[in-house]
Amino acid sequence: MSDLQNKVFQTKKTNLFIILSGIFLTNAILAEIIGVKIFSGEMTLGITPVGWTFFDEYVLDFNLTAGAVIWPIVFITTDIINEYFGKKGVRKISFITAGFILYIFVIIVLVTKLPPAPFWLEVNATDNEGNPFNIDYAFNTIFRQGLGIIIGSLVAFLIGQLLDVYVFQKLRKITGAKMIWLRATGSTLVSQFIDSFVVLGIAFYIFGNWSLAQIIAVGIINYIYKFTVAIVLTPLLYVGHGLIDRYLGEEAALKMTEEAAEDTSFM
Repeated sequence: MSDLQNKVFQTKKTNLFIILSGIFLTNAILAEIIGVKIFSGEMTLGITPVGWTFFDEYVLDFNLTAGAVIWPIVFITTDIINEYFGKKGVRKISFITAGFILYIFVIIVLVTKLPPAPFWLEVNATDNEGNPFNIDYAFNTIFRQGLGIIIGSLVAFLIGQLLDVYVFQKLRKITGAKMIWLRATGSTLVSQFIDSFVVLGIAFYIFGNWSLAQIIAVGIINYIYKFTVAIVLTPLLYVGHGLIDRYLGEEAALKMTEEAAEDTSFM
């Protein structure tokens, strides 16, 4: 490879990492912010909640955290970064993202403590139906996620990412460059199981007021959703690989994936 070709390759490699990191960072942070809302999957589709019970205690409806809706984008992007930049690339963007998530939570806490302007409270004193409404209370309730959620989110995010990259690279050692779907699905199967329950357990059980039944019910549904969507979106993984290989060139892309697969350690 000539100096000019190497310079072009390095530029493309840098641009690719910036684009993938931007997609990863945006969706991960957005998922953390909107994750405080729990919505009904059945009611979204116009279906009556199923209300399944098991062990005569746990009620299982298809309730999901809003962050789960876009989280599949995060772990698809993780797998692509893992494929081309390896453990170091995923670890780098994961710790950067964790730092930004912490920063955002700190800023939100500070902002919610600012005294509201009286006119702002006055012009928003009632809702559309004329009922009393405290917009400052609503703002703080929505955005000011507690310490438990912050800790749970960060711990679950980092553990999930480290597990994902570790399992992905171990499977790549077995499958080689083929069977992208297997290593992507396998790494998601492990990492998202941990992620789905760790964040809920820390945020809403240890620090919150949820029962163990609620943790298990919501965690199971979140996990089923994330894993199912990951499988459904597998074709996008191949599309992404095709576009990247075309952008980098097959020879350069192959070189990157081979280098990325060399380190299979956990940390």
